Amino acid sequence: MKKVPWIIGVCEWIWRVILVNWCWFAFTILGLGIFGFFPASVALFTILRKWIRNETDVPVLKTFKQIYFQEWRRSNVNGLIFYGIGLFLFIDIRIVDQVMTGFLASFLSIFLYILVCVLFLAIGYFFAIYAHYELPNRDYIKQSFLFVATSLPSTILILIGLILIGYMINEYPGLILFVSAVAPAFWMMRICLSRFTALDSQVSSNKGY
Repeated sequence: MKKVPWIIGVCEWIWRVILVNWCWFAFTILGLGIFGFFPASVALFTILRKWIRNETDVPVLKTFKQIYFQEWRRSNVNGLIFYGIGLFLFIDIRIVDQVMTGFLASFLSIFLYILVCVLFLAIGYFFAIYAHYELPNRDYIKQSFLFVATSLPSTILILIGLILIGYMINEYPGLILFVSAVAPAFWMMRICLSRFTALDSQVSSNKGY
């Protein structure tokens, strides 16, 4: 069988990356943002997980659409909980900024912003966990926050990668249409898969005893 020229393979992968990024934007908008973000992100992370695990022949649009509608309800149930936590933190920050003053206000403000950062990291972990594990619905959010707290090296790597990706996109805004969703999601999924593999191996070893 004739070997495909490397340049064609590179172009095919560039198109796949752009397509899955566009799918994420389109299906997020389809759900009016609030109700599209979580199922679209679940679909994105699931496809990226397949790519990382060398399942590269999945049809992007068909797979994305299937996962989006299949997981729409369950992912949004979890999403509403995250939105509720975010709204609670937002209201607290507004109260602290408008009502309180002095050292206590500064301390509470910093503490609340740290919690916001933890929330965003937990949301990222949620998508990776959701794409990799089949858990009872109530356990996804709990595990997401546990990973933030107990996987410090992975969390630091994720933060470093996200900061670099954010810097690149800020420097070259034209990348927004092409990699702004897929690049951070790919980085998170790759780091998380390494962590999941290590944990699964540890669990298997403990069961062996």
